[in-house]
Amino acid sequence: MRSLLRLWPFLRPVRARFFTAAFVAVVASCIGLVIPLVLKWLVDGPVTARDPGGVWLGGGYLLLLGIAEAVLFGIRRWLVARPLAGVEAAMREALYRRVQRLPVAFHDRWASGQLLSRATTDLQLLRMFFTFPLTFLLVNGVTVLVGCAFLLVQHWSLGLVLLVPVLPLMVMCSVFEAKYAVATRRAQDQLGDLTTVVEESVLGIRIVKGFGRHRSQARAFRKLTHEVRTTELRKARLLASIWCVVTLLPEIAIAAALVLGTVQVADGQLSAGTLVAFLSTALALRWPVESIGFLLAMSNEAATAADRYFEVLDERTAEEAAERAAAEGAAGSAGPSRGGAPAGRTDGAGVRPVTTGGAAHGAAAADAPDDAPGADSAPHPGDNAGDDADDSPGRGRGGMLFEGVEFRYPDTPPDAPPTLRSIDLHIRPGETMALVGATGSGKTTLTALVPRLYDPTAGRIVLDGRDLTTLTRDEVRTLVAVAFEEPTLFSATAAENVLMGGDDLQEADLLRALAVAQAEGFVRALPEGADTQVGEQGMSLSGGQRQRLALARAVAGRPRFLILDDPLSALDVHTEALVEAALRQVLATTTALVVAHRPSTVLLADRVALLSDGRITAVGTHHELLRDNPEYATLMSGEPDRSDDRERPATDLDGPRPDAGSDTHGPGHGDPDHSDHDHGDPDRGDHHDHGDPGRGDPGPTGPGPTAPGPADPGRTDAGPADAGRTDPARTDPDHCRTSRREGESVR
Repeated sequence: MRSLLRLWPFLRPVRARFFTAAFVAVVASCIGLVIPLVLKWLVDGPVTARDPGGVWLGGGYLLLLGIAEAVLFGIRRWLVARPLAGVEAAMREALYRRVQRLPVAFHDRWASGQLLSRATTDLQLLRMFFTFPLTFLLVNGVTVLVGCAFLLVQHWSLGLVLLVPVLPLMVMCSVFEAKYAVATRRAQDQLGDLTTVVEESVLGIRIVKGFGRHRSQARAFRKLTHEVRTTELRKARLLASIWCVVTLLPEIAIAAALVLGTVQVADGQLSAGTLVAFLSTALALRWPVESIGFLLAMSNEAATAADRYFEVLDERTAEEAAERAAAEGAAGSAGPSRGGAPAGRTDGAGVRPVTTGGAAHGAAAADAPDDAPGADSAPHPGDNAGDDADDSPGRGRGGMLFEGVEFRYPDTPPDAPPTLRSIDLHIRPGETMALVGATGSGKTTLTALVPRLYDPTAGRIVLDGRDLTTLTRDEVRTLVAVAFEEPTLFSATAAENVLMGGDDLQEADLLRALAVAQAEGFVRALPEGADTQVGEQGMSLSGGQRQRLALARAVAGRPRFLILDDPLSALDVHTEALVEAALRQVLATTTALVVAHRPSTVLLADRVALLSDGRITAVGTHHELLRDNPEYATLMSGEPDRSDDRERPATDLDGPRPDAGSDTHGPGHGDPDHSDHDHGDPDRGDHHDHGDPGRGDPGPTGPGPTAPGPADPGRTDAGPADAGRTDPARTDPDHCRTSRREGESVR
């Protein structure tokens, strides 16, 4: 019941009307206790004296008392109806705001049906509690006390007879309350599970029908329904038992009092009017006593609903968790980090130091050329793989910086390795970095850290020189826009879904965003254009259309930082090429991190970071990594990794060998699907046209663009049939954003 007391802040704004309504109800109930006194006067007076006028007068009094009681109960209902509806609305809004503010980790743990049942069923139970049980527990309690006082005053011996059942009733009510609370909690949790199943079945109706799983879904639903039915029947049995007890014991006491009173009237010890008044008072107390059972039942349901409600409200937001962890860290013995680095990040359980790398790495980085190739071997922890010397941790820089970032999900076992570890990466202002890695390597997790959907458990992320933790989430969401791999649309118009990407966006921003995503054509063709409702989850649109609207939403607000998680996966080849051409213009004005699985998406980026087993193992241009990193070449080609690829026999698919005198495919003009053609053979002295670091060439990431390699007379521009092949001779390796020649389509 303690949780019910926590509802007082919601009741405080309407306390005047609520207490007025309770007072009116008490007065109305006490009027009912005056009626037995009028009956006593009527029987002992006019009836005994055979006075018809007195009888009519007594009847008039009784009628007036009945009308007054009815009017007062009506006033009570009017007083509480509107304010208690407002209390329910305020509680629902508070729950919704809290759910919106809670971190993604909370939503990972909680089923949506459990949240829905708390926002609907539980709040309805609480409103019913405020309306009826809360008031009538007070009213009936006062009525019983006043009624018992009347009984003892009228005839104390008969009054004691009626008070005999009080002790057994208290014991039975205590037992009932304990058992009913358990059953109520189980029933409401089961209703939450049932709501989850219904929601999943509705949202996944295409899968259910597509695989013919309606029977299995029906069986699962029937099983849960049977569990709810079983629990509800147990509640009904408990309620029936307490109802039986609270009805039977008072009836037995009234019967005993009637027998004793009749004997006393016959002996002349008691007047008939007093006996009538006594029995009328006892019968007036019958309803307040019998209502104890269901009032306790409704109170237990409300208490359980309040417990479930505050389970969500008591969850800490990320800011609250950080403040608490900081307070605990300040109270503890935590000292400053070495080297003057920031004190660290918290994971909700304590303070974790920032990983900044060692001095040896700093010295090595200072001597290394900018974006030095050859990062096919994993750097040691703290390595800024591929970054320039100015990227040493601790220096103030613009762009997006990951320093010693580590992350593990909250529900990960303590002995399990973190999902991300030792992430050191610098994306320069205005640069686009492609993030490539095998499935499960942590790409989506890394991109989720930038908009603070999750916070790192160690290390830090810096945006334009500002630590991400020093920015509020509102500031972060203003700076960073995200397009997820699975596009999510809302039950709104196409325009409203796109304009969610920023504040105070105008129609010009909408048209620009639709043009970038190549969505203006199909949006214009919708029945009502951009004002067409797209339906729940945008299910009235195709997968590619939903993805383009999600991409338009991401670019609509002209974000300073753009995070794209495989944004073109659902597009056909021709639409993809059009979107890429328009997207290059957007990427030229923002700092972007793009998760990519295909070479065509990779070519949007200036540089590529390879994520393997939760670590950045290589950073460089697309062509550098194709040449020097077998793992990257394998990911881009889609072929199994062959470490002895160079020693295998040549095939017709390989084309002429460079040492055979053919200039059809010279060094640096390899097929990205075959990594052995993308780099020269150091044993033969072959060199790339990107520059050889060993010869002192500036390399592909120097300050200016390098000259493209020699033209390939034996090649024609690749069309869609040659998707998956790219010609480095036609692509500036320093600026992979440059448009491919007309007709080329790199998949």
